[in-house]
Amino acid sequence: MTNVLDQSAGTSWNAYNADTVEFTAGMPTNSIDLSVYSPPFSSLYIYSESERDMGNVDSHDEFFATYRHLIREKLRITKPGRLTAIHVKDLVFYSNSSEKGDRGLYHFTGECIRVHVEEGWTFHRLITIWRCPVKEMQKTKSDRLLYKNFRTDAARTGGGMPEYIAVFRKWNEAMENTPAVVHPPSQFPLDVWQEWASPVWMDTHETNVLNVGAKNDEERHLCPMPLDLTQRIVLQYSNPGETVYSPFMGIGSEGVVAVREGRKFLGTELKPAYFKRAVRNLQSAEENQTAGDLLDTFSGDAA
Repeated sequence: MTNVLDQSAGTSWNAYNADTVEFTAGMPTNSIDLSVYSPPFSSLYIYSESERDMGNVDSHDEFFATYRHLIREKLRITKPGRLTAIHVKDLVFYSNSSEKGDRGLYHFTGECIRVHVEEGWTFHRLITIWRCPVKEMQKTKSDRLLYKNFRTDAARTGGGMPEYIAVFRKWNEAMENTPAVVHPPSQFPLDVWQEWASPVWMDTHETNVLNVGAKNDEERHLCPMPLDLTQRIVLQYSNPGETVYSPFMGIGSEGVVAVREGRKFLGTELKPAYFKRAVRNLQSAEENQTAGDLLDTFSGDAA
């Protein structure tokens, strides 16, 4: 039985303060049209002291042992033929965290793809999200991006770190019974499709997040999912009125986009402070709901 600590609802959304693995295991089979979210990046961020916090782990193996259960249940609750999309990136590791004393990259994106496929999903698409290496250097001071290393020992240098959207499809015999996702040319002309079909999205903005509007006394999310990325995924892979699920709702980014675009939203979040902010953001989105505006889509300005 799922232990729900708190819950709230609007006309088009439901939000639960709960352990997402337990909650998802209790959801009906074939009930979700699309899931989109940013999972915890293994142990890169620890969002809370709770032992149920999936990022509160000692190793990547421990993280995937838990995440695997969610991936399996996510497949069960997704309608045949429909998709899940996750926002991920690879992780830098340093000498002090390596048994060999080396430093390099952990291919977190590849591990997420491997585990999804092992649990029955079909790997459908990988979108590369360009991010500016200069801004990354200014933010992280990473040894891999320093110009002084490029001048004195370039073997130490790496390059900028892109983000990715990995998309998976539930492929089985019953998928022809699920309604198709349709896009009338009058609303989605050819040039929109050509832009979205690109394997690299160059024009999205990492600062297009709900944290921008946070009050001074509110706890900011460590890594909120960009709204413009979510908007493209929701519009491309779901119809108006369908249900979008986020098992890691955070402060409500995916829900705000879903509500704005006329979808229903269901989300879970373990951390009470994030859950409360998500509820406020979802209430505000519903109060100010307007029909999906393609001008927003073209500009990437979903905020």
